[in-house]
Amino acid sequence: MTAEPRDWPEVPPADGQEVPQGTTGQESAGPGATVPDAAETGHGHHLAHTWEEARQAAFDAATPIPPGPVPLRMALGRRLDQDILALQDMPHYASSAMDGWAVNGSGPWIPVDPGIRLAPHQASVIVTGGLIPAGGKAVLRTENAVLAKDDEGLPLLMTGGKARPGEPRAGEHIRKAGEEALAGDVLVKAGADLNPAHLALAAVAGYDELQVQGKPVVRLVLTGSEVVERGTPDPGQVRDTFGPQLQDVVAMLGGIPGGQQRIGDSYEEWLAALEDVVPEVPDAPDLPADVVITTGGTGRSGTDHFRRAVAELGGRLVIDGVAMRPGHPAVLAELPDGRFVLGLPGNPLAAMMALSTVGAPLLAALGHAAMPAVQEVPCGTMIEPDPGRTRLMPFRLLYGMASPAQHTGPGMMRGLAAADGVLVVPPHGVQLGESVPAFALPWGPPIPAPGDAAAKAKPRSTGRTGQAKGKPAPSGPVDWSALLG
Repeated sequence: MTAEPRDWPEVPPADGQEVPQGTTGQESAGPGATVPDAAETGHGHHLAHTWEEARQAAFDAATPIPPGPVPLRMALGRRLDQDILALQDMPHYASSAMDGWAVNGSGPWIPVDPGIRLAPHQASVIVTGGLIPAGGKAVLRTENAVLAKDDEGLPLLMTGGKARPGEPRAGEHIRKAGEEALAGDVLVKAGADLNPAHLALAAVAGYDELQVQGKPVVRLVLTGSEVVERGTPDPGQVRDTFGPQLQDVVAMLGGIPGGQQRIGDSYEEWLAALEDVVPEVPDAPDLPADVVITTGGTGRSGTDHFRRAVAELGGRLVIDGVAMRPGHPAVLAELPDGRFVLGLPGNPLAAMMALSTVGAPLLAALGHAAMPAVQEVPCGTMIEPDPGRTRLMPFRLLYGMASPAQHTGPGMMRGLAAADGVLVVPPHGVQLGESVPAFALPWGPPIPAPGDAAAKAKPRSTGRTGQAKGKPAPSGPVDWSALLG
């Protein structure tokens, strides 16, 4: 069941000043700045969903996309919905396995033109994969054939070279029709995740497209007039962090990248980008989007247009903010045509945490997958409480314990780039050694179970005696900061 948004009372801001929510360095606050929102200042509109509620609401909002046909070139990695059957015998004709001569009977043979029926003691040239002519009983390999002349000077084919006595035997070097599969045989069962060999087999069988389970097509709308796509940004500018990687992250989460476009900060551009029109984006599939992901514009200042554009298009808000940090201004909406619009904050780390919290469950549900897993890990430090808010902390695994990484401000990516996963720190904080929920990064390995991590961290015994023992382990909290980089 979808979690219902809660109605929180409005609290007037201090000194009668309006405090904008969710404004980030790539939104209206200017590059490099982060404007505190209501959750950080204690004023303004309270957030409506907890972290757990937001994940579940995003997952429950989506109905799996029905199966459909896709061309072979787009089927890699997709889950097969219908068995691939042999449409005819495979191979569907007897063919040569070698370059050489198709022959009838024992030699020597009289060469004849290709394509005619072979009588006994006749032969014709054939190439690998060539159709065995009527009357052909075997294939003599080129390297074992000698073309000579008879007493009258006419061409005569004989065995020679490294040919063995009696070569070729009946059926030698002939691929029989149906030896790989007979018409109607199951080649690949439904439910398989299609790999390159599956696609090659389907092509051999004569398929141009395959019926696969649905996956969401995701289009990206990147915003911000101050964003530059190349070089080192000048003061007042910020470098585009989404363009080089966000489409690939979408693919890792189970979506089909549907291209990306960049717009400025005007409301007219926002409204046009969210309309039900397939934009002319280079290298994008000519398909309508199931999900549109926007970056920036999810705050509540005069230059943040997400909610207004969704309202004008007749949409409804499924999630309007999440009680978490970073990524609290995440917004999920559904439009009347069935498309979802996921609004990510403008700061890159905040956006990635919002995508993991809301986008990953949404794309999983649309693509017939389960809710992304959360695994508990022992925490390598004490984390203070932050009442009312879940904190998402990139972490490093050190000796089987998770310690928060450094450089993890909302606009930073250095900590995430070196992280092994993300801790989900509850509002009441975490004690040293306490198990805490965590999730893997889309590009990283699964988080090991606590038992696996402990086994890897346990030192091996050398089996030798008489050696000096090492220093005893410290009894108090361990400071890992020197190892975190």
